Amino acid sequence: MILDLTPLAAVPRLLLEAELTPLQGTRFQPTGFTDLGAATYDTPDGRRMCLVESAQSMANRLEKVCWDEVADDWVAPLRGLPLVKVLDGDGKSLTNTVLEAHRINSPYILEGNDKTVLDQLKTDLADMEEGAVDIRKLAAVLLRMDTNALLHGVFLAKKALAGGRLRLPRVLSSFVEAEGAAVAQSGGVKNDHVNPSGDTSKGFGNVPFSRDEYTAAKITAYFNIDLAQIRAFGLGDMVEQLLICLALYKIRRFLDEGLRLRTACDLDLAELHVTRPDGFKLPERSALEAELPGLVSAVAAEGRFASPPVTTVTWSK
Repeated sequence: MILDLTPLAAVPRLLLEAELTPLQGTRFQPTGFTDLGAATYDTPDGRRMCLVESAQSMANRLEKVCWDEVADDWVAPLRGLPLVKVLDGDGKSLTNTVLEAHRINSPYILEGNDKTVLDQLKTDLADMEEGAVDIRKLAAVLLRMDTNALLHGVFLAKKALAGGRLRLPRVLSSFVEAEGAAVAQSGGVKNDHVNPSGDTSKGFGNVPFSRDEYTAAKITAYFNIDLAQIRAFGLGDMVEQLLICLALYKIRRFLDEGLRLRTACDLDLAELHVTRPDGFKLPERSALEAELPGLVSAVAAEGRFASPPVTTVTWSK
């Protein structure tokens, strides 16, 4: 292995902070929540904060940037990693465990007539119907079928699978906060030049609206890689190196290509630094891209992946 990960061998977490700025202008649009709008709050010392992107959303974004939608496959450095693909009745790609909200627990995988994955999980995890969940065995099963789930976290909530007790927390977590946040109020109108006084309930007429955007003194994306959890999986040095490099690659690629969070929230990376452990230098994206194919091949050679690595199921109600 060319990359030196030895500084991470004895620390429980790898923590990173990325300082972000609006790509143009000073305003940005934070994530919104039903019946709440933007999540704003005060710190104990009185700083006004705004949640720009939630942990749930960031988990999805860190995976979306690793998927090549045109090729319907991983981006090139990650090809060969196991996943589950869902096909429709015509054999066309419908979804997969990289993009599904609940990953391998997706209803399109476990609730259809095709029981390929469900039956395999039942077989592999049959000895966990009673007693404590064997996290290491669960991790080994996920490594083989849906490696990415080890980083994203998973909750196999079906009663048929150990009574719905099988879960792993996220190894890679992230969120984006803005400090010194202030509302930038504006508004507009949806113009109907044909019938300005038309029935607005049907989409006609002029419709004025208000709009809240935000400014902030500082915007920071936080990343946390749970190294202790990776080691606790007990999957061996090669798998540990693969999972760490995959997590780092997701962060690098997101900061390069995934910072257009919304139409009115297009951000740019100003500075990236490691806050823990001291002295660790984050590898460049090019170095990770050079390293990952060899790690994928090495873990596959150990017989740790499904063969072929892509498991397919057909969705029908």
